[in-house]
Amino acid sequence: MAEEPSLHIDTDWKKHAQEEKRRLAEQQEKQKSAAPPTPPMGATSGPTDSRAAPGAAARGRGARELPPPSFAALVQSMVTQVLFYLGDLTARGAEPTVNLDMAKHHIDTLGVLEEKTKGNLTDEEKRLLDAALYETRMRYVAVSSQFVS
Repeated sequence: MAEEPSLHIDTDWKKHAQEEKRRLAEQQEKQKSAAPPTPPMGATSGPTDSRAAPGAAARGRGARELPPPSFAALVQSMVTQVLFYLGDLTARGAEPTVNLDMAKHHIDTLGVLEEKTKGNLTDEEKRLLDAALYETRMRYVAVSSQFVS
């Protein structure tokens, strides 16, 4: 008959596991005491990207800080969208996207922003918004005229 395999039980594994668990707990305590205190839930110490995983900005390649939210950043974001939909901006290696309906929608949104902020903007913000509206409207007319027969 075949000999039954012998079974060797390592009784020290529990002791090793408990020792490693204790060492990890000590390391975590050291890291907590060395790290700056974390802000309360909902408070932020600076701009963050809500799409990124926690700590991703610190680990990411070429991590950079986002600019503070501002009226100028909002207007520039809308202008960028208009230029994208007019085919002036493209992703690297991609074909230009021309979507006149979306471009007009963003231009109209800038118009709503102008209407709703009337009398509440600084001179610089007013000039910025006026220039953005003028430039995007003129560019829209130039691009859309290529599609009209």
